Amino acid sequence: MRRVHALNFIRTMAVTTVAFLAPLRFLELGFGGAGIGLIVALFASAPLVFSFPTGWLNDRVSMKAVIGGSLLAMSALFAAMTVVRDVVPMAAVFLLLGVANSAFNVSINSLYFKDGTETDPNRKYGRYIGWLSLGPPAGLLLGSFVARVAGFRTLLGIMAALTVLAAAAVRGLGEERFAAVSIRDYRFSVFNKRTLLFSAFLVVLALHWGTELTVYGPFLRTRLGLSDSGVALYMAGAYMALASAAFLAGRLKFDPARNRRLFLAGITMSGLGLILMTVGDVRLSFVFRFLHEGGDGLTGAMAILTMSRLFEKKTIGGSAGIITALQTSGHIAGSLFFSWLGFRAGLQVPMIAAGAVLLANAVFGLVAVPRE
Repeated sequence: MRRVHALNFIRTMAVTTVAFLAPLRFLELGFGGAGIGLIVALFASAPLVFSFPTGWLNDRVSMKAVIGGSLLAMSALFAAMTVVRDVVPMAAVFLLLGVANSAFNVSINSLYFKDGTETDPNRKYGRYIGWLSLGPPAGLLLGSFVARVAGFRTLLGIMAALTVLAAAAVRGLGEERFAAVSIRDYRFSVFNKRTLLFSAFLVVLALHWGTELTVYGPFLRTRLGLSDSGVALYMAGAYMALASAAFLAGRLKFDPARNRRLFLAGITMSGLGLILMTVGDVRLSFVFRFLHEGGDGLTGAMAILTMSRLFEKKTIGGSAGIITALQTSGHIAGSLFFSWLGFRAGLQVPMIAAGAVLLANAVFGLVAVPRE
């Protein structure tokens, strides 16, 4: 499944680079905190509506067609961003980008879930999250250089070209296998105590994502005094911890009890790092952000591994889509609340609040994370 890793790398590189650097562009265009929060919330809201329908299509009709179409749509939207300068049309573009990104994400997850080539779950999903997580730091380094030398619009053009080229590689993915799946099958797989508790845990986990595309970049610029290239280097360096932690998890043999401990340790690390990165010294802040991203890497690998074992292969596309939609509600709420809070009370305040929520969620995880 090397082609899956390559496609995921290009997609996360393009989308994350644009999404993380865009708030700095929004400030230059004169967008306020409410406008930035609206744009990010709409980008994040797409999975609410489209995750389950996409997953259902993946289970019954096609995964490769959705992946290819999503990449072409992303390319067109990156091109559109080069000419948009007002809040409302920019919000519409980011909403559509969220739809395309969600469709790609659900579909490539389904394709990977259903593949049985790798038998060890830790190795399978650790590598998956690891390669996926290498895209953002690579993109941020490339993006900061291109944006500084040639401008943000040129960066958008490069990302549009890369996603078109990636779409051409979709035809080389493996064979797709489908089964007759009814809506009742999804009801039984998702609406049970174990899955609902885990879903609630993931919703709370997703709240802190709301800081990343709203106040994270502006915090680094105003609170720590970093330039645009400094912001990108800080983000990219910290993101390497996420990929490294996921690859590390992939080197461990599958052990449900140890995986559960790693899951809870990861979310604890994430919460502590998010709180402590608000210190005024940029070097200490980076160390604690590195800790946060390392925790996120462990959490991401264990979350997708847990989902892979909660559902049968025939329904995992739609079932995981439902979980993604539920998790998106947390992302949206976090985007709206933390953006408002940061521009009202100080850009460091959302980091501290979100970190505290993560620590509380680690305690909830003692009940919510399945033991087997």
